[in-house]
Amino acid sequence: MSLSALSIAAAETTAGEPAVHPYVIGALALAILLGLLLALITFGGGREHS
Repeated sequence: MSLSALSIAAAETTAGEPAVHPYVIGALALAILLGLLLALITFGGGREHS
């Protein structure tokens, strides 16, 4: 079997549902952004404003 035939066969078998649920990706992105925001707030908390 060629590579294109294998990719078509794989696409036909998994066409119904995504590999990872979209809510999981959204929750992971939100957690990363909130973690970066928390790091920014804690890092800049002790500095004086100019």
